[in-house]
Amino acid sequence: MQIDTESFSVGDQVRVKASVVVYHHPEHRNQAFDLQGQAGEVIQVVKELHGKPISANFPYIVKFTPKFRAHLQAHELEKV
Repeated sequence: MQIDTESFSVGDQVRVKASVVVYHHPEHRNQAFDLQGQAGEVIQVVKELHGKPISANFPYIVKFTPKFRAHLQAHELEKV
């Protein structure tokens, strides 16, 4: 797996560039839904928990619609 060094900040507009299948999309509940090509906004970067630094596996929380958010990795995203 290739590791991207690109980082994203809160407020960045991003697009999912890799195939990422989720099952929690509100319009496709309990069905496979591929996020590839979907655009959204980074609303949080998870770097600490209770004041202690952590290394989250999926540190970027991206808001796609008012009801749908997903945790993603840097290599799955690209800036728009």
